[in-house]
Amino acid sequence: EVQLVESGGGLVQAGGSLRLSCAASGLSFDDYAIGWFRQAPGKEREAVACIASSDGTTIWPNSVKGRFTISSDNVKNTVSLQMNSLKPEDTAIYYCAATTGSMCPVVIGWYSYWGQGTQVTVSS
Repeated sequence: EVQLVESGGGLVQAGGSLRLSCAASGLSFDDYAIGWFRQAPGKEREAVACIASSDGTTIWPNSVKGRFTISSDNVKNTVSLQMNSLKPEDTAIYYCAATTGSMCPVVIGWYSYWGQGTQVTVSS
């Protein structure tokens, strides 16, 4: 059974940093792409970043490029999202999700497994 558990969220001031972690079990990073997504109040869920064996790392929104990086630890089976220079508009619930394959789809519906989410709040 695939399970994903996020951690690392919290309250941070604008300009600060947070590192989110997604602990994965029941899957191999060789066979699954792992993505990070976020959903702000009143907004649709959006894809933020992904890592996969063929694609490497992908960052999607221009608003986070240069500030967010995604990485994986194949020994610990974790995927991390390092978020720097945080802005109030980064406030959202952040989810990690997994889909089979070696490439990163941007279509949220293609991800079959989801964690419970972790809240990130950036104060101005």
